[in-house]
Amino acid sequence: MKKVLMIACSFPPLGGPGVQRSVKFVKYLRDFGYEPVVFTRECKNEEVTDETLLADIPEGVQVIRTRDHMFTNMPGIWKLPGKVLSRLMIPDYAAVWWKKAKEEAEKAVVREKIELIYSTSAPYSDHLLALHLKRKYPHLKWAADFRDEWTKNPYLQEDRLYRFKAAKEKKMEHAVLHMADVVVANTPVMRDHFIEGKEHLKHKFFVIPNGYDTEDFIQKPKKDKVKNTKMTLTYTGALYGRRKPDSLFDALCQLITEKRIQRDQVLVRLVGNYNAAQMDSKIREYKLEGVVEIVGLLPHDECIMEQLSCDALVLIEGNGKGAEAFYTGKLFEYMNTGKPILALLPEHGVAADLVRESRVGLVADVDDVEEIKKNLLSFYSQWKTGSIEYHPVREVIERYDRKKLTKALSEIFDQLSDK
Repeated sequence: MKKVLMIACSFPPLGGPGVQRSVKFVKYLRDFGYEPVVFTRECKNEEVTDETLLADIPEGVQVIRTRDHMFTNMPGIWKLPGKVLSRLMIPDYAAVWWKKAKEEAEKAVVREKIELIYSTSAPYSDHLLALHLKRKYPHLKWAADFRDEWTKNPYLQEDRLYRFKAAKEKKMEHAVLHMADVVVANTPVMRDHFIEGKEHLKHKFFVIPNGYDTEDFIQKPKKDKVKNTKMTLTYTGALYGRRKPDSLFDALCQLITEKRIQRDQVLVRLVGNYNAAQMDSKIREYKLEGVVEIVGLLPHDECIMEQLSCDALVLIEGNGKGAEAFYTGKLFEYMNTGKPILALLPEHGVAADLVRESRVGLVADVDDVEEIKKNLLSFYSQWKTGSIEYHPVREVIERYDRKKLTKALSEIFDQLSDK
């Protein structure tokens, strides 16, 4: 089997949705003739870890871990200064890591007889390490994978500090996009943004979306026949920046006040890493004490159990510049649960289009409280009479199986190898 150096600074036991794309590729690449060699870092003092994700790494796969050099993980009184310093780094908090890891990466290329490189972002420093290796070993074929956009990323553009970094990062991005043999984007919109002004390179841009792993759902207890005493809505994932629960809370508060939903018959469970004090304050602001419950951060397998145990899932993505390009990773996992989705999304974005195409839920623009109320009330009325109507299109959902997506990546590797 041909060996692929998988450069992934974010990798288990680091937790969160960002690591799952890479670890699932690692899990299934052998099935398609490629041996992954993971190049990552140590995982020390991290706030979000998930040891259960280590089970996705097949036995015998080599994982090379270098010293992390992460200022974000400084202990004690140095933690806050470390975070501030990390925000000033170009391109990101892993800038020191990739520079310090160069020699180890070079040794790995030679020792393991590497033929292909795969790098994934964020952090974008992963691509800079791959760029260094490509320049040193021009015979290597390189696939640069973007889970999120880089210089056109709306979350970065809304960061006041980013204006001081933008010019340098645009040059870095330009070098990566031109030197990589192929560029893989998470969404069609993201791919199109990358191609703008580079139409002559259009042939090397591909799309592989995020997905779900069927094996994550095997042998999970079936709770479909157990009716919850309250209509239980579950949200799993982060809430930050423009991704806020305010519209959901507002709609729910109004429906309870209007006595169209009984307060003691609805429960919203928030599963993720939240600032409990801030979230409690927001819950009180909308008078939803006892209605909204903060579950907190859970391992991935327990997260799936929460999804399977609810009556409906909540999906939230904020409006704003570039929002139409975001799928949000949890959407694909939600699609395989067999649970309807209450989707609060940019109305004309790719995520909303996919919910409609797969018929896995009801969509309301994230800022349209009246439409959210209408959809909530529809779910509640159906729940009271037995269960919420759900008729998904399986052939659409099955496009996003992680094994099929890994096959798509392997076919890109095949093209590179043929060249």
